[in-house]
Amino acid sequence: MTVKLSEMFKNLEPLGLPEKTKPVLELEVKVLNINKGKNEAIVQRCRHLTHYSVFIGKVREYENQGNSLEKAIKKAVVYCRKHDIMKELLKKNTSEVFNMLMTEWNWDDAIKVWHKEGREEGREEGRQEIIELLKNGKSIDEIIKEYE
Repeated sequence: MTVKLSEMFKNLEPLGLPEKTKPVLELEVKVLNINKGKNEAIVQRCRHLTHYSVFIGKVREYENQGNSLEKAIKKAVVYCRKHDIMKELLKKNTSEVFNMLMTEWNWDDAIKVWHKEGREEGREEGRQEIIELLKNGKSIDEIIKEYE
């Protein structure tokens, strides 16, 4: 299927954009299903895709057996390491892989984090400006008057 970047933004208001804003630049991405039994000709041409497909297949298999997602991921990691599937990646980055698969993306939470980080950066920049003004001989009263 083809996915448009603009379709990923259902609610434009938190981004400060009017609801009917048209994108200035549109990105279309062709998404291929690489789950077991899908697009095998493509998957077979790339060892990384093959391994990733097997890994995700194992996670789903273990989940379908009644395991929690957490336990299914852990079992899939053990299986793949034992069968030399993504072995080095899983050896070095098991916790990152685990966290990535356990974390559900939440757009609203991401926006809140970006806003918080932006405020913190702005405050730090403001502090640095004040320090520079003080170093250049301005008094606190002059700075307050100038910047209200």
